[in-house]
Amino acid sequence: MSRVLILSGAGISAESGISTFRDSDGLWEKHRVEDVCSAGCLDTNANLTKAFYDARRKDLEHKQPNYAHKVIVELKHTYPDDIAVLTQNVDDLFEKAGMMSNEIVHLHGFLKELRCRNCEEIFKIGYKKQDEYFNSQCPECGGELRPNIVFFGEAAPQYTKLTQALNECELIVIIGTSGNVLDVTYFAQLTKLSILNNLEPSQAIDDSYFSKVFYSKATETIGEISEYIEDFLNK
Repeated sequence: MSRVLILSGAGISAESGISTFRDSDGLWEKHRVEDVCSAGCLDTNANLTKAFYDARRKDLEHKQPNYAHKVIVELKHTYPDDIAVLTQNVDDLFEKAGMMSNEIVHLHGFLKELRCRNCEEIFKIGYKKQDEYFNSQCPECGGELRPNIVFFGEAAPQYTKLTQALNECELIVIIGTSGNVLDVTYFAQLTKLSILNNLEPSQAIDDSYFSKVFYSKATETIGEISEYIEDFLNK
């Protein structure tokens, strides 16, 4: 049972140069989110959607994990059974910092994977363009491939693991999420102890429910958060 749940969002990767999912202008890398990350966009904007994620993959190739990623990976390796690491991010910065694929849950999919729209088989493509992988056709069944990303309006299968982690944990640590997609205020009420670390307050989060609140960069706060987690686990 994992006594600690670390849940991260776009804020932790922003310090590595990865754009947050939805900026204040409602755009993601100058695209409307509705056009490239909503249910049905593969049918109405297939070429634009594929090109968008091809560009995100190419950009990701040269991005590096920051200090916060590295500390969380070290914590997970030190307390493998006591800490669950879940992220809303689709990047691979935790993996680049040393996290194995079975040590982290990507709640909203993974940018370096494609999924067959027919048989649901998942394929690792690294940083390639989608059409460079079997001409975007499933090598198992011949079906059409798509980015293995959870679009708005689609089911998120990995949420079952989030529910399990919430039911098990005694301490939840929220880092770099606005609370607009996941109700982290509610999550804080399910646990004995809770930590919130965001760059600034969010209208979607009531921080009065958290045991500790830090409004600063994740890289500046992760040391103190790490010490708190270790003290908690070693009591």
